[in-house]
Amino acid sequence: MLEDYHSADIDPKLRAMLGFVAKLTREPDEIGPDDIEALRAAGLSDRAIEDAVLVCAGFNVIARVADALEFRILDKDGFVRGAEQLLRRGYG
Repeated sequence: MLEDYHSADIDPKLRAMLGFVAKLTREPDEIGPDDIEALRAAGLSDRAIEDAVLVCAGFNVIARVADALEFRILDKDGFVRGAEQLLRRGYG
């Protein structure tokens, strides 16, 4: 799925939503009522659409800040260590 959601064996609702958030990320000025209607026609609720927009926007803001400030991306071992710490200590 990470390589090509178009051909991946996933729920059609998820495929529609992934296409929408890709467009929202790459071509936000091109999003319009027809895009929302297509998601509804695919069986997605307005709540699911709203949630996806908010998550997409959040990730896009974080990515832009990280790029602007040249955040360093952890390697695989760093992510594993971080996950182990979160499991042990939690988020608080």
